Amino acid sequence: MASQETELVFKDIPGGVTAAYGFRAGAISCGIKNPDATRLDLALVVSDLPTATEGCFTTNRVKAAPVRVSQQHIKTGDIRAVVANSGNANACTGHQGIADTKATTKAVAEELGVRMRQVLACSTGIIGMTMPMGRILPRIPELALAISADGSDAAAAAIMTSDTKPKTYAVEVECEGATFRIGGIAKGAGMICPNMATMLCVITTDAKVDPAELKRATLAAVEQSFNRITIDGDTSTNDTVIVMSNGASEAPVIKSRSACTPIFRAALRHVMRELAKMMVRDGERVTKFVEIRVQNARTYQDAKKVAETVAKSLLVKCSWHGGDPNWGRVIHAVGYSGARIREEFIDIYFGGLIAAKNGLASTTPVRELEKVTQQPEFAVTIDLNLGSANYHVFTTDLSEEFVDFNAAEYSAAVFAKRQTGLV
Repeated sequence: MASQETELVFKDIPGGVTAAYGFRAGAISCGIKNPDATRLDLALVVSDLPTATEGCFTTNRVKAAPVRVSQQHIKTGDIRAVVANSGNANACTGHQGIADTKATTKAVAEELGVRMRQVLACSTGIIGMTMPMGRILPRIPELALAISADGSDAAAAAIMTSDTKPKTYAVEVECEGATFRIGGIAKGAGMICPNMATMLCVITTDAKVDPAELKRATLAAVEQSFNRITIDGDTSTNDTVIVMSNGASEAPVIKSRSACTPIFRAALRHVMRELAKMMVRDGERVTKFVEIRVQNARTYQDAKKVAETVAKSLLVKCSWHGGDPNWGRVIHAVGYSGARIREEFIDIYFGGLIAAKNGLASTTPVRELEKVTQQPEFAVTIDLNLGSANYHVFTTDLSEEFVDFNAAEYSAAVFAKRQTGLV
């Protein structure tokens, strides 16, 4: 088997989204989903310095109000803050949703002494409910007071929905005799699919990055991280990745062809990929974390088609849940992926053990293959033996608990509506 791409090694550090110098964060409880709840549900991330900021947003044509507003605000350039909430997606809420998002960004801006368009907004939660602005706007001054250089964990907790744990990660990077930091927080556990997931992610860096380079680096890093994960095959209305660079470090400016540019790109990709893996591992009621590696395809697109098709196959995911090394389900998904393949050339591996050679069953004992698929994490490698293009996707199994959880999830919306007197 050909080796997969390798990562540079970076120094892990604590601090998440506030690990980079010049950033503060915090969170409060507003009872957004349930007025009686006390969990954190409104977060704020702030840069004390001017920034270059880049964002990636959902490809779903049904876009939540905060996505639409943030896509306009980010054109301003010098973004100073991101306000994010859980418990309500503010999606499919029409003109009211837009007005509520703008009112929130305006209130935050006034507290911070910046312009409204310098504040971005993110929301996650149930679709189709208007925001309880009477519980949010009066608390904005308190939110502004809650931010600190130690507030990353609170912010990470506040954006959780069906997540079971907060997702936070940061690294310190050396280059040209100086250091810079990159850190972030993210949420995501369901509606996870390539072309972004049902996810929010805010990443900060104290590197000074040229805006054009930040755009290139962000798009490339998203493609190699958040666009390489799938849990349930659904793409959300609210997906957002925001990267803020404030230049507080003493590292050289990172632009198109500077010496630090490849290192910055690799570090940004690494941070995003670690956060993406955390999302998959924390998928709604999943029990297996599986990396699909497709190699030696004729083209990049063929490799991508095969990887994503296998990763989304319900039959394949069910077999993994049962610890069944069913390579037949894998190869049948390869066959309908739309990629150019030759059945008689395909090799399939579970872990490092070959399960199928040249499209036929291998001599590897089934019990040995089962030892791989019964592990909580393993890799499936599909060698098409037709070229040199590779692709990988991180995915999960499909459990009975996943079905039960999502079958009942909408009842939470009914409960929330009752709490607000809407039903």
